[in-house]
Amino acid sequence: MALNNTYDARLVQQETAVGAGVQILLLALLGSAIGMGPAGWLTGLVFAVATWALLSLALHRSGLRSFGPANRVTLGRATLVGGVTALVADSFQSSPPVTLFVGLTAVALILDGVDGKVARRTGTSTALGARFDMEVDAFLILVLSVYVSMSVGPWVLLIGAMRYGFVAAARVWPWLNAALPPSTARKTVAALQGVFLLMAASGLFPYLATFAVTGTALAALVWSFGRDILWLYRNRPSRVRRAPVAEVRELVAS
Repeated sequence: MALNNTYDARLVQQETAVGAGVQILLLALLGSAIGMGPAGWLTGLVFAVATWALLSLALHRSGLRSFGPANRVTLGRATLVGGVTALVADSFQSSPPVTLFVGLTAVALILDGVDGKVARRTGTSTALGARFDMEVDAFLILVLSVYVSMSVGPWVLLIGAMRYGFVAAARVWPWLNAALPPSTARKTVAALQGVFLLMAASGLFPYLATFAVTGTALAALVWSFGRDILWLYRNRPSRVRRAPVAEVRELVAS
């Protein structure tokens, strides 16, 4: 049995290594297609290594014996997010091709609704999978907000930073770690963030329309977070048991 567990553990770790390899291959394809500069290459490689290291550590701690089909979908989405991240880093020197940027981002957003369905249909839902999905979603929103902020204004960064600010605040006020009740409105607002930011990033709309779309995204997110924080405050117990961050907010419908 010990040998089987060791084999399974190695097999799971091999999948994360394959994911890092695919990420590097995508960077190579992007580099050859658009002549990506050092900033894009370095950022993409850092993303690949960081994703591999953090995911490997999380898998080791969770003791999962199988990576699972849903996590494979999320890993594929993370690879696309790494490509988008590299393009955004490279955009500080030269703007990426709109079609390529929009295409990678759109596929990543579409796949966001796939991994959760795969997990439910295959009975492979795990806490690690939910956390992995959420972190990929949050990072993509952060990267998109950085890109859009260069044309619309630095205030757009609030969209990408809000979730991370919430997590930081939860370390100071533990009652923010309590589990929230399910909410369709929360899921809808979260899902629309990526769509609105992609619309703004596409450059297909005049400035006023882009400003309005981005402002709407931020206003909806502030409302969603504000409503949840108010609920948590009103229902805070005298002594709060810390819960996993993955249970605190579900940023994207899964």
